[in-house]
Amino acid sequence: MTTPTALHHELRPLTVPASLDAADAADFIAMIAVRNEIYREISHNDDEAATPEQLLPHFAPDPDNEKLSWIVVVDGHVVGRAILDVPQEEGSIVAYWIIELLERVQGQGIGSAVHSTIQAAARSRGRRILQSWAEHPEPRPGSGIRRLAAPTGFGEIPEDRPARFYLRHGYALEQVDRKSVLDVEASLPRVRQLSAEARAHAEGYRVEQWSLPTPTPYQESFAWAKSRMSTDAPAAGLDFDEETWDVERLARHDARMVEGGQTVLVTAAIHEATGAVVAFNELCSGVDETATTQQMDTLVLREHRGHRLGQLIKCAGILRWHEMLPESTRILTFNAEENRPMLDINERLGFEPGAYIGAWKKGLS
Repeated sequence: MTTPTALHHELRPLTVPASLDAADAADFIAMIAVRNEIYREISHNDDEAATPEQLLPHFAPDPDNEKLSWIVVVDGHVVGRAILDVPQEEGSIVAYWIIELLERVQGQGIGSAVHSTIQAAARSRGRRILQSWAEHPEPRPGSGIRRLAAPTGFGEIPEDRPARFYLRHGYALEQVDRKSVLDVEASLPRVRQLSAEARAHAEGYRVEQWSLPTPTPYQESFAWAKSRMSTDAPAAGLDFDEETWDVERLARHDARMVEGGQTVLVTAAIHEATGAVVAFNELCSGVDETATTQQMDTLVLREHRGHRLGQLIKCAGILRWHEMLPESTRILTFNAEENRPMLDINERLGFEPGAYIGAWKKGLS
């Protein structure tokens, strides 16, 4: 397939202001606005909307990750954005990227032109693997769009415009993730029942909950548990660095969330014999307490599985969150389709499929 000549556009490196009141903040604010509009076009809701205040700390210099960002400008208007994340783990060869464009400028060669810049930047930093994720909405019935199955044997996506873009640029589909949504109020009776069941099976463990920053007694073991997200979660054929988390890195993570005005609830299972965090769940909201809640990382360390700890911490988190933010009526979460243990818990709690995400990978020669 021939790539169309790119519509005349400017790919402008994003200026990250010191504050949103700074004279150079306009591009950053416009980038967040177009981000929200693009996600609304894809999902037809505001579940993933965010504010400039919420996201600004995540674009500040970070010793753990180099973030390169651009805005796409057509006729003086910001119509898209591109981001390349370059992990700073020793020996890392992986980089992650997104290219997001408004529907009205898609299919005109801009994405391919921007991808060339992304690829060159990754190569210049010694990266040999590129990975990217995209939501693939279900097409209308009878559309005739063929399906692409994940090589894991779990999940499929339509071969839509984003899928064709990845394939055209040499990417392979490695994994399908499910985006699930929970109606909090409707789930509460079921969650209370499942919470009681989980507690009966979790002998030797207790639940602790906190808002950020992480309390001192749990910092070291929680940092270790966070590092295990890169090794213990299902990864299919994707490449992830084994991340190094210590108390200092955890403190930087906490500070970004707090600075952005976000409410974060961590629900942890503590191993009574050692006092260590061995399972955790994170729920997060922005300044708007009526907005959809984002469930971030959830993990049970491999050596502590089989005690219903995943069910225990998810139930405890939902119940406490409802007390804290009763007006946030939806919770959004993402899981690999092959991660049946976690999906089984989600389905019992009442999470319903909302969309499917393709995870794509390409090796650079």
